[in-house]
Amino acid sequence: MNLELLASRLHHMCYLCVQEADGTLDCISMALTCTFNRWGTLLAVGCNDGRIVIWDFLTRGIAKIISAHIHPVCSLCWSRDGHKLVSASTDNIVSQWDVLTGDCDQRFRFPSPILKLQYHPRDTDKVLVCPMKSAPVLLTLSDSKHVVLPVDDDSDLNVVAAFDRRGEYIYTGNAKGKILVLNTNTQELVASFRVTTGTSNTTAIKSIEFARKGSCFLINTADRIIRVYDGREILTCGRDGEPEPMQKLQDLVNRTPWKRCCFSGDGEYIVAGSARQHALYIWEKSIGNLVKILHGTRGELLLDVAWHPVRPIIASISSGVVSIWAQNQVENWSAFAPDFKELDENVEYEERESEFDIEDEDKSEPEQTGADAAEDEEVDVTTVDPIVAFCSSDEELEDNRALLYLPIAPEVEDPEENPFGPPPDAAVQPGAAEEALAGGDKKQRQPSSEGGPAKKKARTTTIELQGVPSDGTSGHSFCSAPLTVLCSPAGTLVSQTFKQHNIGGMD
Repeated sequence: MNLELLASRLHHMCYLCVQEADGTLDCISMALTCTFNRWGTLLAVGCNDGRIVIWDFLTRGIAKIISAHIHPVCSLCWSRDGHKLVSASTDNIVSQWDVLTGDCDQRFRFPSPILKLQYHPRDTDKVLVCPMKSAPVLLTLSDSKHVVLPVDDDSDLNVVAAFDRRGEYIYTGNAKGKILVLNTNTQELVASFRVTTGTSNTTAIKSIEFARKGSCFLINTADRIIRVYDGREILTCGRDGEPEPMQKLQDLVNRTPWKRCCFSGDGEYIVAGSARQHALYIWEKSIGNLVKILHGTRGELLLDVAWHPVRPIIASISSGVVSIWAQNQVENWSAFAPDFKELDENVEYEERESEFDIEDEDKSEPEQTGADAAEDEEVDVTTVDPIVAFCSSDEELEDNRALLYLPIAPEVEDPEENPFGPPPDAAVQPGAAEEALAGGDKKQRQPSSEGGPAKKKARTTTIELQGVPSDGTSGHSFCSAPLTVLCSPAGTLVSQTFKQHNIGGMD
């Protein structure tokens, strides 16, 4: 009931509710990027130490920590059903993770750093990757194959790309302001246009973002203007078209450049983070007017911004801390009971004679007509109607396999003794001590604290791109010289030399 009301009132709540800071999320290490899952129940945060921290957004608690990379995490994306998560780090590695188990399914090594990656909105087997100094790459996870997307100018490889809302087309933009619309399956050019400033001057494309609902998308350009287009008009114009933007959003006073832009959950509002300071600007898309400016701590630089898919909540990252922006909570009890009255002091209540009787003997039973007769009808309580807020506009059913929450094991500081287990003074069976010592190293090597089976080694695929120079970070070994380890299991020092270890598989 509340979620259905939420879906219908989300448009009116955005402007009124995103008004102030609502706390922070401490990820232990420095946060760099964040993204919500499709329902907004989980928030994945990539950190500078290579870890991915998954927050249960309803309880504001850490649900899972994945030790994903060695280098900082620069991009994250959830799959449609929430069971998978892809991440990219500054060591040119793209990894796919199983959210429930924390295992790495497979890895891809690129020759250059990754600017952005994105799951296909409908097919979790495809991932769009934007490497630096290269054309965008479309990965197929099942067979580890890749397709390099065509570009407008081979000399200009500063290209950004994004799937449209359904994943039917891929929009790419380069540093010369040229937008290409490619068919996802065939990679054929469907439409194209150029973003210009004034008469003929072009401007570089910094990012392309699509709304969760509707056909609109925005383009963040180097001329500090956010342009909003209608995707249907772009497809109608065809190649070398000249579509006009629906809105042009900018800060005319300070001429602020924008670090990150995104739509609200219903697509009616746009938030943009300043590249100069921790400040968020919120516009109404239909009118184009600036409705709110949220200011964070002065002197901090903004790194990332994400709008909650369902609720009027914004998450922003600055100085390694995730800040939450939400509505100003005001208790309005009259909204629940129209005849509710607030009293300055207690008033003695006079109970009516038959107020709390199970049956009023003096009450006459009138004939049931109209609405009273409908109360006796049987109510269907078994059929579950889809929640509009959780569904796309072109879908009627929800995903039954969706992963909304992660199970969390309770932490017990002083656990009680197991009444059904062996007593603490039970005799140790012969050979148990030797097995415990022998199995100690095995347990240390197991990544999970529950002592489960060792995780399978993830398959690593090297992606070779023609004409892209390698930056020399991927495939390097940990050590440039043999490593000597000193250990003292029985009070004596033992030196042991280990060979160089190549981290190609990151295991």
